[in-house]
Amino acid sequence: MPSTDCANPSPEGITSLLDTDLYKLTMQCAIMRSYPEVDCTYAFTNRTPDLKLTRRGFEWLETQVAKLSEIRLTDDEKAFLEKKCEFLPQAYVSYLSVFSFKPASQVVLSFLPVNEEEGEEYGDLNIEVKGKWVETILYEIPLLVLVSECFFRFSNTDWNYDGQEEKAFNKGVQLIENGCLFSEFGTRRRRSYHTQELVLKGLVRAQEAHKGSSGRLTGTSNVHFAHRFGLDPIGTVAHEWFMGIAAVTQSYTTANETGLREWVSCFGKGTLSIALTDTFGTPQFLSCFSKTCDIVDPPQTYAEIFAGVRQDSGDPAEFVKRMRTFYDSQGITDRKTVVFSDSLDVDKCIEYKQLASAEGFNVSFGVGTFLTNDFTHLSAAGKKSVPLNIVIKISSANGNPAIKISDNVGKNTGDALTVQRVKQELGYEEKSWSEGDEKFRWGGNA
Repeated sequence: MPSTDCANPSPEGITSLLDTDLYKLTMQCAIMRSYPEVDCTYAFTNRTPDLKLTRRGFEWLETQVAKLSEIRLTDDEKAFLEKKCEFLPQAYVSYLSVFSFKPASQVVLSFLPVNEEEGEEYGDLNIEVKGKWVETILYEIPLLVLVSECFFRFSNTDWNYDGQEEKAFNKGVQLIENGCLFSEFGTRRRRSYHTQELVLKGLVRAQEAHKGSSGRLTGTSNVHFAHRFGLDPIGTVAHEWFMGIAAVTQSYTTANETGLREWVSCFGKGTLSIALTDTFGTPQFLSCFSKTCDIVDPPQTYAEIFAGVRQDSGDPAEFVKRMRTFYDSQGITDRKTVVFSDSLDVDKCIEYKQLASAEGFNVSFGVGTFLTNDFTHLSAAGKKSVPLNIVIKISSANGNPAIKISDNVGKNTGDALTVQRVKQELGYEEKSWSEGDEKFRWGGNA
């Protein structure tokens, strides 16, 4: 097992193919099986546009992206996947063993100067990714990681690592003592590699100090850190799976059902079975979730097959009530799970656990930015050092726009005309949520 010694200097950039979220691997596996020849593009969005890169930072970023081409799956990493991720077919693990990034032909970075301060040029970043879906799907997490690290290496350096491990330990203790099952989901917006290793060291300490508690650290979404710390890699599927399928098939009324069917066909019944509901709005998803899957024996509805659902946008209380009503209407009495993953902190986890448990659900949490990018300024005691709120989303597949609607208007993604057309087609009811303004997540108004 790799070392967990956080005192050693940490690498800059990305040095492992597994330094990514598990669901990127599971989706790549499903794409390899069902959509190996689909071409796609990805687009970058900075939802905190006032936070800009420096020219020097951009040049560092260019170097780090080019270095992605040097990364390969190691024999040790392959053995880890075969042991801990038995749901991944051997054919896929073999594919990953020879996989390599091709940034020279698949990634275009550009820097748009905006202003100059004290001899330092600041500007906006643009990223374009294009290529086969099965290849380009793995760029999202490394690119987001590199952009965040770039910003906090060159643009905002008014911070340090003091207290990060202890802060994570205290958060872990609070979650565990309040009976929360949670995993660390913070890779995509981490401040640096070292931040994430300090956080996980603190969380593992909290777990070890509270063995036997009803609360528990269940793992991490980051496959590399799961390997390094002896944790379970956690994750199922992302919006990208359904977005890509809808763009390829050009059927937004059936894309969720197609995605669910292809998923069960790839991994089997009861495996990786937390469903993501909000790609085109939860009501549309539930109309597909109630349909019968005839590739399992005996046939069952997807709602029966899947262990539960993940809430990633909109009002959590409204979502819980909707899911309780839905399962009851389907005559489903099994105790299902709700996984919360939208901009969580300790207080929200405790609140959401209470409301979901009261409705008869098992509850778990994927906690991200609150763990891996929670800093204050050195020059202004107590002032929040605001994380970048950045995303990279699939923007087209086979030449057709790929969009996401979600349960909160602030998370709409993709071609605006297509978004409006699909909303009309699906009879989508516009929703906003008082805590859903993406510009002000994690202290973005500070």
